[in-house]
Amino acid sequence: MIEPHAPAPPGAPPSWTGPARLPVRPGTGRFLVLVCVFVCAACGLVYELELVAFASYLMGDSVTQASVVLSVMVFAMGIGSLGAKRLRWHAAAGFGAVESVLALVGGCSAMALYAVFAWTGGWGGVWAEGPRCLLVAFSLAIGLLIGAEVPLLMELIQRIRRQDAGGAVADLFAADYVGALVGGLAFPFLLLPFLGQLTGALLTGTVNVVAGGALVLGLFRRDLTRRARWTLLLAGVVVLGVLGSAAALAGDFERAARHAVYGTDVRVAVRTGVQEVVLTGGTHGRPLDLYLDGRLRVGGRDERAYHEALVHPALAAAPAGARVLVLGGGDGLAVREVLRDRRVRRVDVVELDAGLLRLAREDPGLSAANGHAYADPRVHVTRADALGRLRRAPVVPYDVVIADLPDPGITASTKLYSEEFYGLVRRALAPHGRLAVHAGPVTSRPRVFWTVAATLRAAGLAGTPYRVLDPDSGFPAGPDRSTGTARAPHDWGFLLAAPGRTAPPLRLDGVRPLTLTPGRLAADRRAAERTRIGGLPPSTLVRPRY
Repeated sequence: MIEPHAPAPPGAPPSWTGPARLPVRPGTGRFLVLVCVFVCAACGLVYELELVAFASYLMGDSVTQASVVLSVMVFAMGIGSLGAKRLRWHAAAGFGAVESVLALVGGCSAMALYAVFAWTGGWGGVWAEGPRCLLVAFSLAIGLLIGAEVPLLMELIQRIRRQDAGGAVADLFAADYVGALVGGLAFPFLLLPFLGQLTGALLTGTVNVVAGGALVLGLFRRDLTRRARWTLLLAGVVVLGVLGSAAALAGDFERAARHAVYGTDVRVAVRTGVQEVVLTGGTHGRPLDLYLDGRLRVGGRDERAYHEALVHPALAAAPAGARVLVLGGGDGLAVREVLRDRRVRRVDVVELDAGLLRLAREDPGLSAANGHAYADPRVHVTRADALGRLRRAPVVPYDVVIADLPDPGITASTKLYSEEFYGLVRRALAPHGRLAVHAGPVTSRPRVFWTVAATLRAAGLAGTPYRVLDPDSGFPAGPDRSTGTARAPHDWGFLLAAPGRTAPPLRLDGVRPLTLTPGRLAADRRAAERTRIGGLPPSTLVRPRY
């Protein structure tokens, strides 16, 4: 139902009293407004997903980061909608201003967050709260601006042709939700893999400011004063200039930021379909460091101590002709230690990241560090998620299973430390089999470590705890340390498990490790036992405890 225009409120500008003076027919004008709604909704969702992804990559714990970003944004959208009521008498100018600011803030948000991460020493230490506050500030600002869009667009579409409120809301939200769908799909499948986060966010800001400026300066230009038109045009040109300059410098900025994070010895930096992989050193006698999504997964100075502690206690009771399953460990370093034992007949590796596997085979530094493990005919690789592979694979008993997986505190890995996962591992173990689990730092996060032990016990596996330090430097060995030393764990913990209720003995038989000794292993077991926390519930897929 079409309604006549309401009388102007006191103090409203004269242009409010009648229909918008459009250069096109009203039907075409409404269509163009809905197209702008579609584009703005797509851009808004890209900004949200970009903040969630960036926070997850740099801070970990994606559930927490997503919850913070999305809840702050939704709250801010409500406040922005209320605030936009003050602008509805100047809807066209207000919408143009909102889109210019939103394009600038949203487009530059990824670059600003990465700059803070790179040049303040990461997210630990004295700067721990500053970057998190910046993330919340961006979420709040973008949410306020996105929230202001809908009331202003509603006012504009009603200015074209007065319509009943239900019909106008239905049209507007239909375009908004379809745009959100397109933006939500474009981010992971187009922007992130082909442009990366920095350029993708800048391109989104460019589309945003062009769409908003075209609508206001093209369709509603007759409702603007000459001063307002030139002000909005100048603001749009400045925003486009900033975004374009940032896009032109994005490559140099990313290299400089990467050097600030990882040092100047970066040899490889690639984004695979799973994660960002960075390699430093590994040539000319320099130690090799492997970073996955900003976390030090392999430290060349201490990786041997870590991998020997993970592998050799589990191999101690292996029979001749042993079958070994390595879950994760695509870098090949755990496989290297397994292959040192000649009792091993077959090694099956399950790794999700094909890009990491390629580097482990072809990169001169990483392939030398893993002893060219993937060239050994005993090694067979399957590209798959570990949980999915165990569910689908036929039950072929393994004598040893090595779980060389990311830290249990990282949300993406939580399912790989669940009771359901360990139940599948138990099914894959031979009756005399052994499972070695890397379970995070013992001293700094004992509750997480002993939750892993409780989860193993709930799945029918009895575990023996122990830890490891680099015997030469005392520096903490193992994966998932932050890029700074402020958050480095004091040690790294493991659990050696076996089916049944009797914990397996901790010993070293067969191949003698280069860094471990029986005496050190016994002392490390006692040190881990002193941190024991009893009565913890197991972690499950529907009730994660980490």
